[in-house]
Amino acid sequence: MTFDAWIGREQRARDRLDEGLATRWLATFDLPKPHPPVMPQGIHFALCTPEAPTAKLGEDGHPVRDDSADSFLPPFPMPRRMWASSKIAFHAPVAIGAVIERVSRIAAISEKQGSTGPLAFVDVSHETFADGALAVVETQSIVYRDAASGGQALSPPPPGEAEFNPLGWDAHHVLTPDPRLLFRYSALTFNTHRIHYDAPYASEVERYRGLVVHGPLIASLLLQLAARELGENALKSFAFRGLSPAIAGEPLHLVMRKGEEGYDLAAFADDGRQITQASAAA
Repeated sequence: MTFDAWIGREQRARDRLDEGLATRWLATFDLPKPHPPVMPQGIHFALCTPEAPTAKLGEDGHPVRDDSADSFLPPFPMPRRMWASSKIAFHAPVAIGAVIERVSRIAAISEKQGSTGPLAFVDVSHETFADGALAVVETQSIVYRDAASGGQALSPPPPGEAEFNPLGWDAHHVLTPDPRLLFRYSALTFNTHRIHYDAPYASEVERYRGLVVHGPLIASLLLQLAARELGENALKSFAFRGLSPAIAGEPLHLVMRKGEEGYDLAAFADDGRQITQASAAA
């Protein structure tokens, strides 16, 4: 089965960045209420979230995909889904109270053979408007993989004896994402993927060593690090790519430095394993 018919498929959603959502986002990250009432960059991850009924969720928690006209994402036979990367352009800040519209389109679909089996990639273009003005443009890359086998080693490997060395980075912040933070972020983004809250499922079915920290949660934390260094809403662009899973309850090292063409950012595990690679321009 080919999936070319899905390219160009479009989905529209409406939302409002009300006081309640803004307060819950700020509380999740221990951030103060902004003055003027303009939200930090990253809030778009919690806008126009999925609306699939519970009855239409798959075993993994994601909305079921099929070959109907109503299925936005193509029904690849590979069941495991990951947020691989995003490229984001910030056009305007999003104020509390703004009416939000988002237009999402399937931009590209590709399949290839990876070292662990077949892979399928879907690029989704999201245009987010706030009170009618373009605010954020994001191209999100999603990757699908085969189901994990029962005897497959848990990922990532247990922490090694090495230690992360922040030498060479201009800013360094350490925090430990715990299940409470993951739960709140799942609630904010209406993300029902079970790897973020169901530990037995994460280990027994998808073969992760523990609950997995959301890719966009790590991206949100890196955006907050950039805001502390450069000021709120200072970035014009931000791109991130997941390299290895981050596990809840384990320290996460967030770092940033001035690069040749903007800023380099990253997240590392305690033993130096790189989790996320990112770049930004102000």
